[in-house]
Amino acid sequence: MNKSLFAICTASLLIQFVSAPGNSAQNLTPRHAMTLGDKPKYGPDFKHLDYVNPNAPKGGEVHLYSIGGFDSFNPYIIKGDPATGSNLIFETLMSSPADDSLSEYGLIAESVEVPDDLSYVIYNLRKEAKFHDGSPITADDVVFSFTSLKTKGQPFYRYYYANVSKAEKLSPHRVKFSFSGPPNRELPQIVGQLPVLSKAWWSKNDFSKTTLKPPLGSGPYKVKSFEPGRFIVYERVKNYWGQNIPLRVGQHNFDIVRYDYYRDQAIALEAFKAGLYDFRFEGSSKDWATGYNFPARKRGNVKTALLKHSRPVGMQAFAFNTRRPQFKSKLVRQALAYAFDFEWSNRQLFYGQYSRTTSYFENSDLAATALPTAEELKILEPLRGKVPDEIFKEIYKPAKTDGSGNNRRNLRNATRLLKKAGWKIINNQLVSPTTGKPMEMEFLLVSPAFERVVSPFIRNLKRLGIKGRIRTVDPAQYQNRVRDFDYDAIVSTFAQSLSPGNEQRNYWNSKAANRAGSRNLIGIQDPAIDILVEKIVAAKDRKSLVVASRALDRVLQWNHFVVPQWHIRADRIA
Repeated sequence: MNKSLFAICTASLLIQFVSAPGNSAQNLTPRHAMTLGDKPKYGPDFKHLDYVNPNAPKGGEVHLYSIGGFDSFNPYIIKGDPATGSNLIFETLMSSPADDSLSEYGLIAESVEVPDDLSYVIYNLRKEAKFHDGSPITADDVVFSFTSLKTKGQPFYRYYYANVSKAEKLSPHRVKFSFSGPPNRELPQIVGQLPVLSKAWWSKNDFSKTTLKPPLGSGPYKVKSFEPGRFIVYERVKNYWGQNIPLRVGQHNFDIVRYDYYRDQAIALEAFKAGLYDFRFEGSSKDWATGYNFPARKRGNVKTALLKHSRPVGMQAFAFNTRRPQFKSKLVRQALAYAFDFEWSNRQLFYGQYSRTTSYFENSDLAATALPTAEELKILEPLRGKVPDEIFKEIYKPAKTDGSGNNRRNLRNATRLLKKAGWKIINNQLVSPTTGKPMEMEFLLVSPAFERVVSPFIRNLKRLGIKGRIRTVDPAQYQNRVRDFDYDAIVSTFAQSLSPGNEQRNYWNSKAANRAGSRNLIGIQDPAIDILVEKIVAAKDRKSLVVASRALDRVLQWNHFVVPQWHIRADRIA
């Protein structure tokens, strides 16, 4: 998923609406912000964000990097590989600052109005908001953007906007979104995340197709130059309309933002050592432990830091494609998980840097880490017999070893489960009870660096009579195969925010299972999980959201859809 889309997924929040004392929501008093908390961090008269220098000088260049290539400047459709940084071209109705992720503040929208019954939201647009050609941003552009994304955009938007029934222009700078279904406190904020496109420009250019024609945007940057597969350069818009908006003051200071593309992370790291770009997040434990002992760092020209955080880390895992017959059985999936020796991998491959992930909402209060509470049982009991029995009596924990490499006990457990599922060992091969064919599974990878992680897993699978293999492909082919669900197993991360909502439909809902490009990578089609997802979407407050999320978490855990991998509660930066 691209960065802008990854930011829309992880920003979905439940909301309350806050205004000055004495104002009430039913009066539709325009408000500057929406928030999950008691009130936004910043009041209506704030001048700039606390973490920026409002007097920061403008100028200079920053060089960054990306992996793979690109063939489009449209990051909102399923086709093509969008250019990294293309989100810099576009602005949204509202936006969340880094130090108040539970709130959204007006950007293109100067203010927002919401009734008590949450049946609609009205946005009042800034008259000074303009596209790069000087044309004003109007309600027509907003309605066009919503309609285009919902009907022609990535499948994600169909689920995200599923309960947004109508967008209509009330005046040139006033637009209304109406909602369907029960009251949903996140919907006004979901709409606030809408990127606003130029109706005039896209009416002459097919939104449903990829394009290397730089689109007309309203953001702080526009495309200056590019060469597909090699680089893209963005230049700061000198007359950017939003530069004095409090949410933007002190930001977007570089005149030039350049992304250079590299084939893989190994090459990208060498380019960083050579000083070809300026900043890097390190994702490899091996490279973090061994790859930064180079002259520029010894001279002090390169600094490294491990910055702890408290963000939800979601679930990174080997994800099974349950559309494939060999992975339909929960017993089989559980058995395969026994073959992954995390403790050995952490010791031998990861320099002990990681912790085992157990929850789809890891590192948050949404994670199911204890037996169900009374509130959870009110949700789960009606589903008894339709969800794994273990959720009512056990705390989920992945299989564990002593880290020595001796995984015999777990492999015995795996063999027992496979036998229970009807599989048999014939000529040292695990054979299907229905087809009589040996079990095989392919791990589809996009990075050669991950081969060292998968290879020990495959060796253990071989001991179970399973033939495993690795298929590493280029980013474009990988994206196409994942989009079309053409894989046995992949390494994927199911990112989460502190306030999950409509995006959960795209992850787990039955309707998303066979929709190309959805994030239901596992292929889950389970009515009980559909019910739990809707409980999250309809949560009326933080307490009910936590309860519903934990209930969903434990049902996902005990269905053994994935083999959980690992996480680190810090950012490794250089």
